[in-house]
Amino acid sequence: MPNAIVQAAPAKINLALHVTRRRDDGYHDLESLIVFADIADELEAEPAAADDLTISGPFAHALGTGTSNLVMRALAAFRQRWPDRVPDGLAIHLVKNLPVAAGIGGGSADAAAALRILASMSSQPIPIVELADLAATLGADVPACLMSRPLVARGVGEILSPLPEFPACHIVLVNPLVPVATADVFRRLRAHDNYALPALPEPLTRPAQLGLWLAETRNDLQPPAVKLVPEIGFIVDDLGQTQGCMLSRMSGSGATVFGLFGSEGQAHQAAQVMRERNPDHWVAAAPLITP
Repeated sequence: MPNAIVQAAPAKINLALHVTRRRDDGYHDLESLIVFADIADELEAEPAAADDLTISGPFAHALGTGTSNLVMRALAAFRQRWPDRVPDGLAIHLVKNLPVAAGIGGGSADAAAALRILASMSSQPIPIVELADLAATLGADVPACLMSRPLVARGVGEILSPLPEFPACHIVLVNPLVPVATADVFRRLRAHDNYALPALPEPLTRPAQLGLWLAETRNDLQPPAVKLVPEIGFIVDDLGQTQGCMLSRMSGSGATVFGLFGSEGQAHQAAQVMRERNPDHWVAAAPLITP
């Protein structure tokens, strides 16, 4: 696609995730510190005679290209909200580098990247607030992925507070390649009214500050996910023992586990250790995206 518009769809990591209330509609209010890693799916699109989605990459086999794909759902929702703003046909290619059903927002990030591409193609400017409202109809993580920068998310994920600064850190991601359904995790959640996140330090500029703050937080979805997939707990323990790891924890509803590091060298060394111990797991190391 020589004339295609390209957007990265970075991996989303919930450094902390507190479930604070079960709502009357059955959904849950959350508070989460969300960051994004410089490892991503890639989406590109260009005008074509008809809509067409193709997928390549190491996890292409896990996705279909029909109307249920979140990229195609984003396209349909955009056209319904803003008719005649983009070409009648689009050829879209997704390079699927991130595992699916992994707690790192892969599908949501792809949908958000599609919305950014469509907004850039639009014959008239699209206000970001309206684009974010549309993103929220596609999934709880899509508004955060639309921004792809450090932020605190509240509500069901639609109330976003971007952070003005964030320390330069590196992350190691490990996934046992066992998909985990979010609904299954929530069904096994025992406490639905946990306390909110503590106040973040201001300014938040040093990795040590972040590490101390994270020590007071949790991922409330980790215990029920570990019951579903015990391997998650083993990975958390192993990664936490690697040199320089400030914190190891599951992201989102799993099964991806992250390790947080203050230096690139330590992160890459830890990734190598985890690859040697778990050759059948997906392992990646990357810097976090800062504001």
